[in-house]
Amino acid sequence: MSTRTLLNISEDKIAYSNKRFSGFIKPISYVVDLAVIITLAYFFFHEDVEIFTFGLFVGICWVVISMQIDFYKIRRNTELSTLLIKIVKQGLFFLFVVFAFFGYFYKIDQESVFIFNYFGTTMGAIALIKLSLFFFLKNYRSALGGNYRTVVILGKNSETERLHKFFTTHDDLGYRSKDFIDVKQGDFDLMSFMETVLEQNIDEIFCSVKELSNNQLLDLTDFADNNLRTLKFIPDTEAVMSKQLNYDYYGLTPVLSLREIPLDDLANKIFKRSFDILFSVLVILGLLSWLIPIIALIIKLESKGPVFFKQKRNGLDYREFTCYKFRSMVPNKIAHLNQVTRGDKRITKIGRFLRKSSIDELPQFFNVLIGDMSVVGPRPHMVSHTNMYAQRIDKFMVRHFVKPGITGLAQVSGYRGEVETEEDIKGRVRNDIFYIENWSLGMDLKIIFKTVSNVFTGEDKAY
Repeated sequence: MSTRTLLNISEDKIAYSNKRFSGFIKPISYVVDLAVIITLAYFFFHEDVEIFTFGLFVGICWVVISMQIDFYKIRRNTELSTLLIKIVKQGLFFLFVVFAFFGYFYKIDQESVFIFNYFGTTMGAIALIKLSLFFFLKNYRSALGGNYRTVVILGKNSETERLHKFFTTHDDLGYRSKDFIDVKQGDFDLMSFMETVLEQNIDEIFCSVKELSNNQLLDLTDFADNNLRTLKFIPDTEAVMSKQLNYDYYGLTPVLSLREIPLDDLANKIFKRSFDILFSVLVILGLLSWLIPIIALIIKLESKGPVFFKQKRNGLDYREFTCYKFRSMVPNKIAHLNQVTRGDKRITKIGRFLRKSSIDELPQFFNVLIGDMSVVGPRPHMVSHTNMYAQRIDKFMVRHFVKPGITGLAQVSGYRGEVETEEDIKGRVRNDIFYIENWSLGMDLKIIFKTVSNVFTGEDKAY
């Protein structure tokens, strides 16, 4: 029986009661925000400005800009940091548009104070509305159980178990997950599963692609399309460590690219580099300027040798650079070949403290300032280990598409310290690739905050 036949005999089983009222949120948000923009413009400028012209010009620009930066594209799993970044971006463009209007139609020097007052009040009101709606929906889902989506997970493995755990621990997202369906069991039947989806009014199907054959995936896709169900695929992370597949069209020919890297964009590069310079200068002047003499004295009193440990590591585009750290070991000839292990006798007493507190990494802010590293990014490995992992671990070299970082997503996700098993390095690569493909300033700030938090709470695994 084909999925088309299933559609024809099961139309009476398709429940229509669970409508998506969330689809009205976006157009209503447009109307409310534009109303705020025009109403406050009338309050601030009605005696000196043609409000209709202002509203038409600024309103069109607001809509166009919001579409370009996806200002109203807020999903269930959108994080607060992402929403705040969108508000800041939209606000900056909005300020430019308002100044452009007054610069063209009026004498801007006479209106500058009112412009800033208007801008601050307008963006403050819009931000308050969006944040209130954001937290209202989260509380509505978690506390009252409303605005939910019923989902089923097809396939039972480590990826689907992790997804199920995510749904159960994040009830504010509004996903009600049914039990796993193990397709490897002998009594599994895809047609019966489709009937169950209709009978239980399942909204979304999360399917592990490595659990089903190509024909089953095609049948499932047809079924989801024909029965108005959302189908989402969970990739085999052992085979593909990338989440982004992007279409481009060359004429009428669709071309699929494996990944899109946000930091390839010049504006993002400038933004991240500016942040790196500012952050590293603050750390160097505010912390290292007085900390280096103290640490240097203690290191010298305990053991002979240099204060700083220098090591060649691979950075952006696989280029080698000299990485700086406070010396935490007695000088030895194998420091550039063998990584530190638990209970390593080469580590000095002060070195153990430096490593545990991550203070030994602070001189790398000089690497950030000169441009070899970034504050956040994939951690660089020593050259000998990079060569070894490049041969053993699939997609390891993807980490070198961006500058290495002092801290990174892998480090705050539990993959810091000695690489004890092959799964440790695979975990680093998975997290690093996710970071590379999904970079944002909000993610950088979150990783920095998590890094500092781990140091103070003792959750850091370094030794």
